[in-house]
Amino acid sequence: MDITALEKVALSVRSLSMDAVQAANSGHPGLPLGCAELGALLYGEVMRQDPADPSWLDRDRFVLSAGHGSMFLYSLLHLAGYGISLDEIRRFRQVGSPCAGHPEYGQAPGIETTTGPLGQGVANAVGMAIAESMLAARFNTPKRSIIDHRTWVLAGDGCLMEGVSGEASSLAGHLKLGKLIVFYDSNAITIDGSTSLAFSEDVAARYAAYGWKVLHGDMYDFAGLARLMEEAKSSEHADKPKLIILKSIIGKGSPNKQGTAAVHGSALGEEEVAKTKANLGIPAGERFWVAPEARSYFEERRKAFAAVHAAWNADFEAWKRENPSLAAELSDFLAGRPRKALDLPSFAVGEKVATRAASGKCLAAVAASWPNLVGGSADLTGPNVTQLPEGGVYGPGNPTGRMIHFGVREHAMAAIANGLSLHGGLRPFVATFLTFFDYLKPGLRLAALMKQPVIYILTHDSIYLGEDGPTHQPIEQLASIRAIPNVRLLRPADAAETAVAWRLAMERTDGPTVLALSRQNLAVFEKDDPEWPYTMGLGAYVVRNTSEEPEIVVAASGSEVSLALAALESLGGKAGCTNVRVLSVPSRELFFAQPEPVRKAMLGSSARVVVAEAGVAMGWERIAKPEDIMSIERFGESGPGEAVAEHLGYTSQKLAALISR
Repeated sequence: MDITALEKVALSVRSLSMDAVQAANSGHPGLPLGCAELGALLYGEVMRQDPADPSWLDRDRFVLSAGHGSMFLYSLLHLAGYGISLDEIRRFRQVGSPCAGHPEYGQAPGIETTTGPLGQGVANAVGMAIAESMLAARFNTPKRSIIDHRTWVLAGDGCLMEGVSGEASSLAGHLKLGKLIVFYDSNAITIDGSTSLAFSEDVAARYAAYGWKVLHGDMYDFAGLARLMEEAKSSEHADKPKLIILKSIIGKGSPNKQGTAAVHGSALGEEEVAKTKANLGIPAGERFWVAPEARSYFEERRKAFAAVHAAWNADFEAWKRENPSLAAELSDFLAGRPRKALDLPSFAVGEKVATRAASGKCLAAVAASWPNLVGGSADLTGPNVTQLPEGGVYGPGNPTGRMIHFGVREHAMAAIANGLSLHGGLRPFVATFLTFFDYLKPGLRLAALMKQPVIYILTHDSIYLGEDGPTHQPIEQLASIRAIPNVRLLRPADAAETAVAWRLAMERTDGPTVLALSRQNLAVFEKDDPEWPYTMGLGAYVVRNTSEEPEIVVAASGSEVSLALAALESLGGKAGCTNVRVLSVPSRELFFAQPEPVRKAMLGSSARVVVAEAGVAMGWERIAKPEDIMSIERFGESGPGEAVAEHLGYTSQKLAALISR
């Protein structure tokens, strides 16, 4: 270990970070100034990596959970050779630069996840560590370990205050994820000031109680840091994730601002930048200066990185020759290919099945086709109907298990699923009640932002769930989910639609899919569109058609399609109601995204549109007048589902009256 060279790397990180933040006049210089030594050692000596191949399967993953300190990561990726140029760093926080305000997955090689919402990165890393252990258990052989890497995290005080990190860390300790190593940048400063304003707990004791190995050190002692990392990697603590608490100084090197909140989230200012450079020994007047010794150090280190990667490649090729069936399976896992054609269950017309129950049968079929499908529920396996029939429960005693018991941890569950997906090789699903969507929204939003194909099974989708009452009856959640860009919400109207919804979910690779499913039984209905399983991919299709151009079109989703059919039947041939078309709209966003001719073909050229959905009306105004939307604009009640609907006036009779108005 060349400490002199590492000191130059750390100095270069400080130089690039303060200049980039100053040039943008926006950003967070405190973390990169305070943690530069840790970054130099990780990227220079410790991590298993090859900047020439950032997608190497067996690379170590690094997650900057404290994403506001993004210049820490960009500086190191630049120095290590990951492809971020100096010009891009000069354009930090500018439109078009991969050096965004917070790290964004996909914007540049070496950014393993999008971080910024504090604590999410810790939970992502738990998912990555689970993925590593699952794949290692499935594909390593007694002779060769082709998957054997670690997940490193840098978290700050804010990350460890946020509840999501606590949820995820608790689960990580329970699962004994020994290859997960979190550095805690303990500088005792947040934006408002000292952490003593709101944070006085014993973090070490909390993590020890979670089942972690807790280590302590000094952020600025290279030799001590190296010893801590070796201890964290040792077999002695193989059954415990590690928290390495490092005492640090935020904004280290700034004569007038280090150790204060002033350096957390604002540029230093030109005068303080000049004083900091003088204090650190950075050449006066130099902008975006990098020490020549840092450049030459990484030039040599890249040769060593490449050699390690080459040795792994040779081992991997030997493993493939020795294990052709395993190699083919791994290739399928990484490509997301099914092992066999998907054989979804069929459901007969008239059969009464809750869509959550139909989903359970579909989940079993999907799991049989995709052995890399893994996931579970937030302690609602039975109500969500998400029991996987194969593989057993994942845990330290069964790392090949495919079903994860997340416990009552929706917030962490969604973020962990993102980590599972980002790692590569696995397709995750998660499940809870629709009303608890609020607990997992941050993870779902980031899945949409990162275009991760996580599947969300959200059951008990309306007031019809009944006796659990208004706390469990979702009213605004469908609208809330639809408000998130790049989320595909599918609310199937019967068991047959549920099977198609699962096919559409598995076909999607560029973002998350939410399946909103009923608790109550729904009869499988006849469908006038003979091509409906394919038309449904447009977001809507015709359930009941008219022989002539429709005068009224009733658009409904989920269980309300059955309500619309019942209303239509009750109207019979009453005057003015003979030309009524019924549309099922399982995905409003897909339907709204269709070209106008497609939408008009379904909605009719001049028909009055009536909408029925058991939730708030928000968004349906695009196709119907407010007075033609049968919605629910209040919280529900506790009681049997049908009684609640009657009490709220949400019945087929009410819909029939609206149609014939």
